[in-house]
Amino acid sequence: MKKLLALLCMTLLTAFVVQAKDNKIADIKHDDLKKAMAEGKVTLIDVNGSSSYKKGHIPGSIDFQSQKADLAKLLPKEKDALIVAYCSSENCGAYAKGAQAAMDLGYTNVKHYSGGLAGWKDKKESLEMAK
Repeated sequence: MKKLLALLCMTLLTAFVVQAKDNKIADIKHDDLKKAMAEGKVTLIDVNGSSSYKKGHIPGSIDFQSQKADLAKLLPKEKDALIVAYCSSENCGAYAKGAQAAMDLGYTNVKHYSGGLAGWKDKKESLEMAK
């Protein structure tokens, strides 16, 4: 019985590790993000909250907090389209909510801009203000 229980625990642990590895969200470098933006080949999801979004966000970003119910309508029809989620800085993990929401909708090319809003500002990039 102990061997069976140990085997079951190992199987569950292995499944968890594999799933966690599969759900790892790759980073996108600043220059690659800028290029994708210039080419119109990216949809950005800002997960900083509506208050922050109104004060300034990466141009073209979706305000995840206010738009999450309509996210399926706002994202591209192509499920392999580049979707990039970000939050405030490299120390913030909130981006995962937006990234996971896109993956739950079937998107397969979801990335994380780890610099976030702070990294964007550090690169002297302009912000867009909410209208």
